[in-house]
Amino acid sequence: MPTRIWHWLNAVTLLVMLMSGLMIFNAHPRLYWGQYGANPDHAWFAIGATPTMGFVRIGETRIETTGLLGRWTDAQGVEQTWAFPGWATIPTSYSLADGRRWHLLFAWVLAIGLTLYMLWTAFGGHLRKDLHVRRAEWSPRHIWHDICDHARLRFPRGEAAARYSILQKLSYIAVIFVMLPLMIFTGLAMSPGMNAAWPWLLDLFGGRQSARSIHFITTWLLVAFFFVHVAMVLLAGPVNEIRSMVTGWFKLPPEKAQ
Repeated sequence: MPTRIWHWLNAVTLLVMLMSGLMIFNAHPRLYWGQYGANPDHAWFAIGATPTMGFVRIGETRIETTGLLGRWTDAQGVEQTWAFPGWATIPTSYSLADGRRWHLLFAWVLAIGLTLYMLWTAFGGHLRKDLHVRRAEWSPRHIWHDICDHARLRFPRGEAAARYSILQKLSYIAVIFVMLPLMIFTGLAMSPGMNAAWPWLLDLFGGRQSARSIHFITTWLLVAFFFVHVAMVLLAGPVNEIRSMVTGWFKLPPEKAQ
């Protein structure tokens, strides 16, 4: 039950944080490394617009994104030059203040929910029973076999379907114990108040702008995880998978006849 509750709460929380975060990013759609960064400084990543096109620049490589990023047309037919379009942000019209309010409110939901879930995972047996990677699973042959099975869309059946595979375990451990905490602490590192209280956070991430870049990169790693997760649910049998996420009842796929 705690896993299912946290799963759906996280889905809503991360969606709101993503969309409000994109609004915040629209205020300065450039990323730097180090302590400082402003318009005259070289950004390693930028979304911008010229009088005729929108673009994304990574390093020295520029990709035209007119109509999607940088320069796009809103629902009223007005051409806009924000980095991310209104349909992808909260709020839909430009407001840095409102974007921050939404983001910080749901950041509390994320932090509290993650802390409680990590405690339950560690002390409630979920980590030991479901996520613990056993010695045999660290075998390169075992990992490679699981990679091949996923690539060929060969999903476990029978009793094996009730257990996490090595790729699932490593993915969930990375999300729960690495990516989400990293999102929280890099977010704290961008807060002037936290800089005064915990100055070591800036040293840990190499400066506020580095923390902002790591925050942005981790966001899109989580988005990639979400799309792969949804794809696997759909390919493995959406009715059975979604029913198990909602009700906890999972029907074991029958073993294939030999």
